[in-house]
Amino acid sequence: MEIFKTKSALKAFLKPLKASGKKIALVPTMGALHNGHISLIDLAKENADLIICSIFVNPTQFTDPKDLEKYPRPIAHDLAMLEAAGCNGVFMPDVIEMYPKGADESWHIDLGNAEFLLEGAFRKGHYQGVTQIVKKLFDAVEPDVAMFGQKDFQQVLMIKNMLTHFNLPITIITCPIIREDDGLAMSSRNIHLSADDRKHSLVLSQSLQFVIDHFEELSLIELEDKAKSFYKNIDGVELDYFTIANGDTLEPAKSKEENNLVALVAAKVGSTRLIDNMIIK
Repeated sequence: MEIFKTKSALKAFLKPLKASGKKIALVPTMGALHNGHISLIDLAKENADLIICSIFVNPTQFTDPKDLEKYPRPIAHDLAMLEAAGCNGVFMPDVIEMYPKGADESWHIDLGNAEFLLEGAFRKGHYQGVTQIVKKLFDAVEPDVAMFGQKDFQQVLMIKNMLTHFNLPITIITCPIIREDDGLAMSSRNIHLSADDRKHSLVLSQSLQFVIDHFEELSLIELEDKAKSFYKNIDGVELDYFTIANGDTLEPAKSKEENNLVALVAAKVGSTRLIDNMIIK
């Protein structure tokens, strides 16, 4: 497994491989890897000849400096996981490599109204930062396919909108959420949960599963109301939002007959903010 710190070294490695017709997959990450990330590597192997994983904790997408500071960075652990998973190369640039001093880093593109909903309402500017760094990674790797996890459902939609904006010839593959045995969605943030927080965090997947299990028998309003009631009287859990939305626009669903419906939730559990979702249909 090759490790690259600069875009020039990465491009030099990839150039002859692309010339020989190899299909390249990019798996962008911020590190602190878990089995959810490894599932992206596994799916990438089915869709490409060569897998490049990036590890970069991007400062422009953190709206809270403390969140950036405490983001876990277990590099040795991450590299061991990637090598065991059969990753071919790892791109690990520093901040200066991705945001050179003196460069014009102004960035604002039209991502559609969905940018300002849900996570966008709680983390203003977040998706401008996400799409900016993903575009930089796409420029560095020029992949044929890129793998993103369904857990960040809104992020995947924003990246697809960014691809349309720039007319980039990259296929986005959304990978299913990987869960712990008790249903909690795997996340790098789970490491911050105390023992009590860990138990309380199950309310996210339980409320989503309630919607899936009762979708046929209850109205949309009843489903949302009952799902939100799961969060009452749980110490240390604060619900930010729970919604059943159109998966293409993230606007609240108006009818159960809509083709692409998804239930999405965000809540603060202790001091850790968690998100989760389940696709209804």
